Amino acid sequence: MDGAGHSGDSINQIIHTTATDGKDICIRPIRSTDAAKMREGIAHLSTQSRYLRFFSVQPMPSDSVIARLVDADGHDHIAWGAIHMNGEDNPAIGAVHAIRSTDREGIGEFSVAILDDYHGIGLGRMLTAVLLINCHAEQMRVLDIQTLAENQAAIGFIRSIGGQLRQWDSGVQDYVLEVQPAIEAMRKSCELQGIRDIFQALGPYL
Repeated sequence: MDGAGHSGDSINQIIHTTATDGKDICIRPIRSTDAAKMREGIAHLSTQSRYLRFFSVQPMPSDSVIARLVDADGHDHIAWGAIHMNGEDNPAIGAVHAIRSTDREGIGEFSVAILDDYHGIGLGRMLTAVLLINCHAEQMRVLDIQTLAENQAAIGFIRSIGGQLRQWDSGVQDYVLEVQPAIEAMRKSCELQGIRDIFQALGPYL
């Protein structure tokens, strides 16, 4: 189905799935009421992970940055979070964002962060899959991705779904990712149960 039919009617699914280590995961859109969860999640990032995500070791982003991170309308700012459902107090453990460019039609800026204790269980791939499908539905056709050159794990993943290096400057690499081919790349390699669950839940938006 053509995603154009869903533009203006933002995806609001709640997806329950399982990480590769058996953890019960809930993936849902980020809401304006999630500021406290966002702060708690960022507070639990290691210094290295905070640096890789924000290009800064500042202990906590400013209130204005937190406000922007949770101010997601599902069209100009698409944002999804992951919650560990059988963890203590159901903590927020990851978030992914795409923010639409104001001067380049169909272009967005992508970012993702996963808490250190939840690396290596497929969470980044699951959040990325959800975001890509949502971007497709909202006519965001290309994503710009900035990552530090030292972040080889992120770079490997970006390249594996079709990301192309556009610029390399002062240790920061800029990639361009076409949304539709990236979705197809993830669909073809959806060995993760979480990816299969996401495609099943959001299939009508493709």
